[in-house]
Amino acid sequence: MIPKPLVSLVIGTRPEAIKLAPIIIEFRKSNEINLRVILTGQHKEMVLQVLNLFDIQADLDLEIMKKFQSLTYITSSILESLENEFSKFKPNLVIVQGDTTSALAAALAAYYQKIPIAHVEAGLRTNNLYYPFPEEANRKIISQITSLNFAPTQISADNLLASNTAGKILITGNTVVDALIIMSEKIKFLKNDYLNNLNKSFILCTIHRRENWGMNLDNIIEGIIRILDKHPDISILIPMHKNDIVRDPFLENFKSISRVILTEPLSYAELVFYLKDCIFVLTDSGGLQEEAPTFGKPVLVLRDNTERPEGIEAGTSKLIGTCPDGIFQEVNNLLTNSEIYRKMSTAINPYGDGTASVKIVEECKKFLLN
Repeated sequence: MIPKPLVSLVIGTRPEAIKLAPIIIEFRKSNEINLRVILTGQHKEMVLQVLNLFDIQADLDLEIMKKFQSLTYITSSILESLENEFSKFKPNLVIVQGDTTSALAAALAAYYQKIPIAHVEAGLRTNNLYYPFPEEANRKIISQITSLNFAPTQISADNLLASNTAGKILITGNTVVDALIIMSEKIKFLKNDYLNNLNKSFILCTIHRRENWGMNLDNIIEGIIRILDKHPDISILIPMHKNDIVRDPFLENFKSISRVILTEPLSYAELVFYLKDCIFVLTDSGGLQEEAPTFGKPVLVLRDNTERPEGIEAGTSKLIGTCPDGIFQEVNNLLTNSEIYRKMSTAINPYGDGTASVKIVEECKKFLLN
């Protein structure tokens, strides 16, 4: 009897878990493929929260997490651990998602053992090697060693073609939309104490990117304070990153302001709940640029550049930078100009219709079984 092909999926961070969960679910509908779900252990608590929500159990945790870990440590630890893993359980295909250092290291580990790689959410580009850092370099490197490139949009596919990518390119949409649809069905009502302190109209705000550490973060905070002064009926929900470089400035500036609700990182279920309930999103996150349009929520992006230009072109998102004056002006416009808000909130989500995971799994099956 011919053994079933083995597919290993490597998950490092919460966004990776969210975007790979629908693919795992879709694979498990079939009995033609064996799966192995591997965690690097970087964002262990947050990743496990997500997997539990989707009823997914990991087969292995590399447990590489340590305090003040460097990019070099993350890369070398994953490479060494996966060398052992792939020697014991050699997959026929390794699936990675996005542009994290864990995705890069997993792809390299597979490449070094001549194992084919499938890259979910391939082709995102800013064409600035240090913005975002290290993600832009990570995703460019992964694309050069990948057999299957699953591009979320035509723009991403064009980026891959322009970089002379050798692997096959397929436009699938983004699996984050699949995950949102699955989760919104699971969550009909979520009880949470934060609701007691939030005004009816609240902004969901997330900030964590390395390029916004330091002076940029100080500028963002100044812009937020000016908005709060101008609009006494608005509150802001800020789930804080675990990194003290980001947390401490928020705590120092907002701990005594009742209309700013500072929380620990939200579970994915909570994030979906508040995303559906907020008026719009203020963020430097990449994922929220894809997620918010599913619920008709405008996104103001606290960056000067984005690897997700589809949202900018579609009108679901707008780049506003980190200057306090610019932040104040753009947030104020959304709060006071109903036509601007209407156009952004009704723009069509360019990131897909919830069928990306089906397309990806079917293509993987063709690759493995034909």
